[in-house]
Amino acid sequence: MKQRAGTVGGGLGRELSVGEVAERSGVAVSALHFYESKGLISSWRTGGNQRRYARDVLRRLGIIKVAQNTGIPLAEIKAALDTLPDGRTPNKKDWARLSARWREDLDARIAQLTRLRDRLEGCIGCGCLSMENCPLRNPGDQAGEHGSGPRYLEPQS
Repeated sequence: MKQRAGTVGGGLGRELSVGEVAERSGVAVSALHFYESKGLISSWRTGGNQRRYARDVLRRLGIIKVAQNTGIPLAEIKAALDTLPDGRTPNKKDWARLSARWREDLDARIAQLTRLRDRLEGCIGCGCLSMENCPLRNPGDQAGEHGSGPRYLEPQS
């Protein structure tokens, strides 16, 4: 963690303690520490060894939580945030660029879930992954060509 001289007192430039960030963001202190260990956010230490965060960490946390809620893995969130100059917090233009990176993945997952929903009625739930007529896991008994038993851990597009 970096050591940085901060501002003292109130005002817009005032740095935030870990408790203040947790309260304002709705993110647990333990999660803040975890995000920091993964390089998603950063803090510095005061002379009394207390963590302090810039106020813009709240926007960064908002972006992290939105991305997580859409199923984007933390590693991909970090990679996207790492593309920002000097690790700055994204503005509106940056968000458009970052979110565009995830759009294709989200579209693919939506299509996969739609196929699952539309084919679920035909599933008898037996767990056999090479059954001849399983529209979810083995359409057209493709896995049967490779022998009996389960073949796929993830549905094929």
